[in-house]
Amino acid sequence: MKKATIITLVVAALAILVLVVINRAGAKKDLENLFVEARRGQFDIVVTTTGELQAENSTDIRGPEFTQSRNIRAMEIKITDLVPEGTEVREGDYIAELDRTSFDNSLKDELENLITYETNLEVKMLDTAVTLSNLRDQIKNLRFSVEEAEITLQESRYEPPTTIRQAEIALDKAQRSLEQSIRGYQLKVEQARSDMRTIKNRLAEQNQRVRDLQILLQQFVIYAPSEGMVIYKRDRMGAKRKVGSSISPWDNVVATLPDMSTMISKTYVNEIDVSKVKTNQEVEILVDAFPEKKYSGVVLSVANIGEQLPNADAKVFEVIIKVNESDPILRPSMTTGNKIVTKTIEDVIYIPLESVQTGTDSIPFVYLKNGSKQIVVLGESNENNVVVEQGIQPGVQLYLNTPKKPEDFTRLLGENLVSVIKEKERIRKEEERQAGEQPQGRDMMEGRGGGMNMTPEMRQQFQNMQGDTAAMRRFREMRGNPPQGQPAPQRNQ
Repeated sequence: MKKATIITLVVAALAILVLVVINRAGAKKDLENLFVEARRGQFDIVVTTTGELQAENSTDIRGPEFTQSRNIRAMEIKITDLVPEGTEVREGDYIAELDRTSFDNSLKDELENLITYETNLEVKMLDTAVTLSNLRDQIKNLRFSVEEAEITLQESRYEPPTTIRQAEIALDKAQRSLEQSIRGYQLKVEQARSDMRTIKNRLAEQNQRVRDLQILLQQFVIYAPSEGMVIYKRDRMGAKRKVGSSISPWDNVVATLPDMSTMISKTYVNEIDVSKVKTNQEVEILVDAFPEKKYSGVVLSVANIGEQLPNADAKVFEVIIKVNESDPILRPSMTTGNKIVTKTIEDVIYIPLESVQTGTDSIPFVYLKNGSKQIVVLGESNENNVVVEQGIQPGVQLYLNTPKKPEDFTRLLGENLVSVIKEKERIRKEEERQAGEQPQGRDMMEGRGGGMNMTPEMRQQFQNMQGDTAAMRRFREMRGNPPQGQPAPQRNQ
């Protein structure tokens, strides 16, 4: 019984192995003999990018406004508490709290300075009152001295001339002493007023400094200026602000409240394709979170200045795409796939890029289902297909990939098109040469540093997106070099 079971298992395993081998052979054969049909119709040239959804308009949630006070030393402030991102809030709801330790200490010091200034003012007022009172008493006494000297002079009119002269001198001295005291008193009054103004001004400035600090500290608890969904603000390095992050007097936005009714996709286009992208071009937008949905859009702006990606040789240009539709399921920071239609050609014949082969002479051709090779004159291309200007008619069946035995395709059609292809290549090179002799405004601008900030997520998305144009690069490489192991097209003699 046990021996029979073992035999049965061995037979079953062999049967499964045979089926796997047959299926693989059949799949390989199907792949080798996969055919496509040349089609006629509208041909769209697109640039595919990866972007990030953002609100077109938003309200900033700001921290303290340092610019309102020139008396406070500006410094960075840490965020000690922050509501979770995505929280729905109403106007006046709590958003965040900032670290007030340093400013509390500053307020304590300024309050002590304020008390010192007030004390100094009181002391100055008392000293001034005493000094001026003494001066007034002195002036009063001098007035009495002048009167006594006048009386003495009157009584000495019958005295000898010497006595009269002494009385006159005594009166003159008394009058001059009185005048000097009056002038000295006036100067003291003016000096006291000036000193008082100085102290009062310093006291007023100190009062203002204290009030500014008190008002500023009230702003350390941040509330929502309007209703909406809280989205964390990104700093200049692209990192989102969170608990422990710092805000500065020059960038005091903690978070934003986006207007979800109108959304944009911020994306970046590489330097090879940016010349194709123009404002008002139509865009097909897919959102990774909802792959079953499609949205339409339009290019709002294309940056004039390029930006270098870290650890990459490619330069990119910021492109802003507006989403035409309004959908409540769309949220900021969602990843989008954008297909920018840069050009539409009506009523042309096109085939897949994979069908196009090249030989050592860089002449493109395709393998036909009837066993022939057909030279083709190619036009513009997109990521998947290429326009055939001459050599193929609609409905013709051709191989999608290199057939299993390409050496069996000995019949070559369309040799008369070789001269057309070479002439097109000559014209293309001449245009490139002429363009190279003229200053390139775009290239000149690329040499400068880009002013736009990319988030870490968008940098990674853009680097992943580089593979989207792999088919086009393969096609360009094929036009210059045949794939390894592929024979060059043979022409009939």
